[in-house]
Amino acid sequence: MKIASLALFAVLAPGMAGAADFSDPDWPCIQRKVENLSPGLMWPTPVTRTSLPQEAADLASILALRRVSPEEAETQVQSFVEKMPAADAQLLGNIFYDAFDKLAEDRHRLISGIARYSRSQIALSKKIDDSRSEMAKLTAGKSQEFDRIDKLEEQIDWDERIYKDRAQALTYVCETPVIIEKRAYAIAQLLLKHLQH
Repeated sequence: MKIASLALFAVLAPGMAGAADFSDPDWPCIQRKVENLSPGLMWPTPVTRTSLPQEAADLASILALRRVSPEEAETQVQSFVEKMPAADAQLLGNIFYDAFDKLAEDRHRLISGIARYSRSQIALSKKIDDSRSEMAKLTAGKSQEFDRIDKLEEQIDWDERIYKDRAQALTYVCETPVIIEKRAYAIAQLLLKHLQH
């Protein structure tokens, strides 16, 4: 992807994102929660949605794969355009929309997964707090249940370790919806560049 495209995306991204909902208790990320992306903000011309020819559908599927590098995506689009020099705004637009739909579905599943992840962290945090409260009560009591206190201490240590590991992984997980959004925008720019030739 060209540096200019990235710079342009940085300017456009806040407008694409829409309103954030910081009141959502299931959203643990610093990044704003944006449920749905708008393909119309990425593709500048109206597109009449039609079914794609097989080669075009295959290209859209390849472009939607996050493991495909920008360089490989460029090669695939270049090869497609050379085979189909009459590719117009409608065909390339439909390729973009098809790739966009695949990425948007992937992104939606990911956002749902982040919410489940967050609820799991909230539940684990409550479990740790409850265990600490129980341990404090047992320790303060006259008849101390040492076996139970030992078990609670071990469980708290284990749960805290899991909680911290998950919290560290959350940084990467939270960046992924933004990475998908950037990829969709990059695909639009790549296809539009070939349209201008």
